[in-house]
Amino acid sequence: MQTNQGFTLLEILVAIAIVTLIGLASNSVLTTVLATDETSNIRFTQLQNLQRAMMFIERDITQAVARPVRIEGENNAIVLTGASNAFDSEADGMGIVRAGWHNPQLILPRSTLQPVAYRLQEEQLQRVYSDHIDNVIGAEPKVRIMLEAVEDLQFQYLIEDEESTKWEDSFTGSKLPKALSIEISTTEFGVIRREFALASDNS
Repeated sequence: MQTNQGFTLLEILVAIAIVTLIGLASNSVLTTVLATDETSNIRFTQLQNLQRAMMFIERDITQAVARPVRIEGENNAIVLTGASNAFDSEADGMGIVRAGWHNPQLILPRSTLQPVAYRLQEEQLQRVYSDHIDNVIGAEPKVRIMLEAVEDLQFQYLIEDEESTKWEDSFTGSKLPKALSIEISTTEFGVIRREFALASDNS
């Protein structure tokens, strides 16, 4: 009758080696899963920021009205300004007045109109705005960062006259253009272009 003498040293070493390999493989899989999850969360946050920025842009542009803003306290007839380096932008800049600013029953000491501009500074798409449509001289606007890692910002304006309809790279006028396009070049999402029709009543 044979007796059980237990495991040999070789068998124990083989078992330890197998367990070690399984542990290393499991750790590698777990590390990969965690890294993928972190990357997904970062990408999801970036996508949320992009969607939020485009929502603001769409709302502002589609609610644009032909209302001029006083410059340094002086009246003028300009209702939209768009050009390279406008509003201290490092690329294109564009400024309008938008309607639809929520002010229920006019209980707040401001209009339902709001001056808004978009510009590029320090690789940031910035929304520049004010609580009052005609500020006092020297009043500083507010700035909100809409997107980070922005490489370029370009606007175009669809101009319609008796002879033709064409896109222009700049615009300054007393009437709104037919349409407006914005092109944002980002590190994460490449080039994003949107086109918006503007209000037809420019009287």
